Amino acid sequence: MKFPSFEASQIRIARPTDQLEKVTEFYEAGLGLERMTDFAGHRGYEGVVYGLPGLSYQLEFTRHESGSPCPAPSKDNLLVFYIENRGEVLDVTERLHDMGYKKVESENPYWKEKGITIEDPDGWRVVLMNTKGI
Repeated sequence: MKFPSFEASQIRIARPTDQLEKVTEFYEAGLGLERMTDFAGHRGYEGVVYGLPGLSYQLEFTRHESGSPCPAPSKDNLLVFYIENRGEVLDVTERLHDMGYKKVESENPYWKEKGITIEDPDGWRVVLMNTKGI
């Protein structure tokens, strides 16, 4: 990925959690993300990395042995998945609902127009947006 000032081989968004098992279940079993790898015993950290094979964008959740408190930010900090197929949006929403995760009101009305917002176990918001994105 070439940027004006540098070229990056990969981008990873990493976030700590004290609820690694619940977060893993939400993103893996609930959303259906593919686990690329996981690790333990790495200088006191353990974690899991999600992504798509062949793509250089990843999402990582970590936990430190002495705790990893991570309060959720504002209700407008979002991880957005653009999903063109409305049936798939509804399937994921129903699966998460069955796991105990309910829809929440979007802070920004734009996300409500064609999206469904759900909070993960840590209170971070995920939007399942029924458009193809940009």
